[in-house]
Amino acid sequence: MKNAILFFAVTFLSTAAISQTSVAGSWSRQEGSFTVTWLFQDGFYSCIKYDVTNKVFSYTKGGSYTGNGNELQMNLAFHTTEKEKIGTTETATIVVKEQTLKLTTNGVEENYKRVDDGKNALAGHWLITGRMNNGTMQTITPGARRTIKLLTGTRFQWIAINSETKEFFGTGGGTYTFVNGKYTEHIEFFSRDSTRVGASLSFDGKVEGSNWHHSGLSSKGDPINEIWTKGLKL
Repeated sequence: MKNAILFFAVTFLSTAAISQTSVAGSWSRQEGSFTVTWLFQDGFYSCIKYDVTNKVFSYTKGGSYTGNGNELQMNLAFHTTEKEKIGTTETATIVVKEQTLKLTTNGVEENYKRVDDGKNALAGHWLITGRMNNGTMQTITPGARRTIKLLTGTRFQWIAINSETKEFFGTGGGTYTFVNGKYTEHIEFFSRDSTRVGASLSFDGKVEGSNWHHSGLSSKGDPINEIWTKGLKL
């Protein structure tokens, strides 16, 4: 009897731990030709809907989240199609089982497959804090207007917003690799210029403490040298 109780307790605690922690990373599902992808990393999240083949960006939303068992409280910092929801909180119920995620929001249940588990040297939530200008690295203090990068184990997204005016300036993302100091992005969606979809961009990158040094050529071919800082509040 004692062994049975012990087995039940261990099983229950293990299941609870999995449901609370394994949401980290990226998840996706198909809606016809569209892909819907969720990124969860270090208390921040985003959801993106896009069509890679036809180079169509549909929408994105996201912000910060906290977890309590199988429930997520998601605080919206940006939403491209429902601006009035920015600043509100959505409650989602999650069930993680092996490599699948059942996500229920507002009574709507959706099922996703795991893309990655959120493990990579660059995985995290980053804000731009420095940019080279005329040979001098200029400090950028994140304010209401900010540029965010959210990276999981294999996927990335950047978002430019104004948290006070609720303005959205643009987003792009896809998959990435980071090997031997070389960071390479493979673009799958780009809200401002669909012709960028399918392109790959490589940069030099290194992480020093909470700072990510990022340099190379932008999607327009312009030289960039930036510092991104991890863990700052959204």
